[in-house]
Amino acid sequence: MSGAVPSGYPDPSGAGYAPHAAPPYTTSAYTPPAPRRHVGRLLAAAVLTVVVGVGAGAGTWYLIRGHGTGTGAGPVASGAGVSVSAPASTTPSPPAQSTPSDTATATPSASLLNSPSAGYRRTSDPVGYSIDVPQGWSRREEQGKLAPIVYYDSPSDGRQLQIFEVTESTPYDSLTLAETDPGYGFAQQPGFQVVERDHGDTWAELSYRYDDKEKGTRQVIDHRFEAADGTLYAIRSSGPASLDPEQVRAPLRMAIRYFCPTGTECT
Repeated sequence: MSGAVPSGYPDPSGAGYAPHAAPPYTTSAYTPPAPRRHVGRLLAAAVLTVVVGVGAGAGTWYLIRGHGTGTGAGPVASGAGVSVSAPASTTPSPPAQSTPSDTATATPSASLLNSPSAGYRRTSDPVGYSIDVPQGWSRREEQGKLAPIVYYDSPSDGRQLQIFEVTESTPYDSLTLAETDPGYGFAQQPGFQVVERDHGDTWAELSYRYDDKEKGTRQVIDHRFEAADGTLYAIRSSGPASLDPEQVRAPLRMAIRYFCPTGTECT
């Protein structure tokens, strides 16, 4: 396949509540003395106060607790004040001390996170992006039908990275068309055999094998994705079928992980 493919390929793809009757009580002419009635009313008022207080506390807790499946607390309702007084402590708390684990879990610096992995180098390609490629691989460029095609070739074992921009509406549309177009789709290649295919919202990938007339049987991973600036790209990694598939996967993994269009802030 040589370059971006044309756009326009269609997307494949009852009882109600009834209180119990009061039990029969017998009446009595006995009348409790007034002081005991007064104590009873005071006791009832005290119980009512406790119940109301507990109810209010439970209602406030409900307002401030988290209601989702996460562990964080939900928002506090506006105007709902909660005052909680902790018992006074007679012994002041000692100042917080840092521990060795605090520094051990510190976030690494950005320069460390952005350094190329061992065996790779970062290059600012003149086509308009930076990318990590294996050390010692050589670059060449060809003009495709709609966009330049950049190749990085291994000098020893026949592996290759191929990078170019695509113009379809989604990575899945682009990859499907590149595979199945009756005129130039790579499904028409001799010995074509799908190994695995998968896709997500912003990417699509197809692994396959085919028989190259000059190089013999090849394994290919074609990955198409949306870059940080919204542009769609394809990165194809290939190598001899005799290699361990991880040897073909590894350069692709690093190229995608650190791919960044020029002038774009990538994380």
